[in-house]
Amino acid sequence: MTAMPELIDALVADLRPVPPGTVWRRIAIGVGVGGLASAVLMVLWLGLRPDLADAVWTTSYWAKFIYPLLLGIAGILAVERLGRPGGRAKRAARLAVAAVVAVLLLAAAQFMNSPPEMYGDLLMGSSAMLCPFYIVSLATPIYLGLLWALRGLAPTRLTVAGAGAGLLAGGMGAWIYAFHCGETAMPFLATWYSLGIVASVALGALAGRYLLRW
Repeated sequence: MTAMPELIDALVADLRPVPPGTVWRRIAIGVGVGGLASAVLMVLWLGLRPDLADAVWTTSYWAKFIYPLLLGIAGILAVERLGRPGGRAKRAARLAVAAVVAVLLLAAAQFMNSPPEMYGDLLMGSSAMLCPFYIVSLATPIYLGLLWALRGLAPTRLTVAGAGAGLLAGGMGAWIYAFHCGETAMPFLATWYSLGIVASVALGALAGRYLLRW
């Protein structure tokens, strides 16, 4: 009868309290290293847009800048919660939905204020087929950094945690890509940027299911 208490005492003898801020610190390292690698990849592979100094004074640039950044912030909130046992990410989901709804409304407003013959250009731009691929590619180093971060934490909902990491990586990858992309139309942003981020979420969920196992 005394074997069980003795076993429990032996198992907890070397336990140490987790230092405050450990979760945020691991996420920051993962995002920081991955984001730096993604930024270097973008500059060497794609390059900064040549009119960046002028573009920063336009409303369309800031919409394209803020939208993926908000999704990246939602991803950070999700990963912080989902890196804990039984974690939920309701606040992150609400922020992500609000950002998507806002950009869809902007896209709809631009459609309604444009002649029908412009709809194709507004939606497709000149890089529609490449945009999601670039976003997923630039998200990959960030996702790898987040895999390292999450494997040092204690996620129990592995697929959902992987999806949260994919949202963070996709949002930040799209944000970094915006420094190269010259597209200005809101329908393009709402469609192709969102598609790239959704693809990152889906791939993140699939990878998390297998790579985050304890």
